[in-house]
Amino acid sequence: MKKINISIDIELKQKEELSAEEQILVDKAIEATTRSYSVYSHFAVGAALMLENGDIVLGANQENAAFPSGLCAERTAIFAAQVNNPDQPLKTIAIAARNENGLLKKPITPCGGCRQVMLEIEDRYKKPVKILLYGTEGIYVINSVKDIMPLSFVSDDLTA
Repeated sequence: MKKINISIDIELKQKEELSAEEQILVDKAIEATTRSYSVYSHFAVGAALMLENGDIVLGANQENAAFPSGLCAERTAIFAAQVNNPDQPLKTIAIAARNENGLLKKPITPCGGCRQVMLEIEDRYKKPVKILLYGTEGIYVINSVKDIMPLSFVSDDLTA
C-alpha cells in the first residue's frame, strides 16, 4: 500500500491586502448578495467574476419553492458570462454571503456542483481561476479551482 498526501495552500488576507482589482471584485460580490432571491433559506450568496478582458459579471443565488429548481450565485454568474462572452476565460471569482444577521464572519465556500462547474471552466480555457472567498474576518485566496478539487473529473477523463 502507498499513501498519497494531498495538501493545498490557502492565503488568508484582509481586504486591504488584496489588489485594487480584487477589492473591487469583493465589493461587487458583497453587493450581489443584495440581489439574491432567498426567501426560503434567508441565506443570500453573491458572486462577482472578472473575465480576462476585465468585464465583471454578477450572480446571486435564486431560490424556488419547487426545490431544487433554484441555482447558486456562482453558477448564475458563470453561465451568464459564458453565454454573453463565450470567448473570454474566467480570471477571478469572488464569493460573499449573508444571513439575517449580516455578512458572514467566516468565508463561504462553493458547493460541490459549483466547484465542478468552475473546474470545467479552468479545463476549457486551460487557465487557472483565482477564487476569493469573503468573510468579515478575512478572505481566503485560492489560486486555482484544482486546489479545492485535487481529485477532479474533467473532459479528458471521459476518454481515459
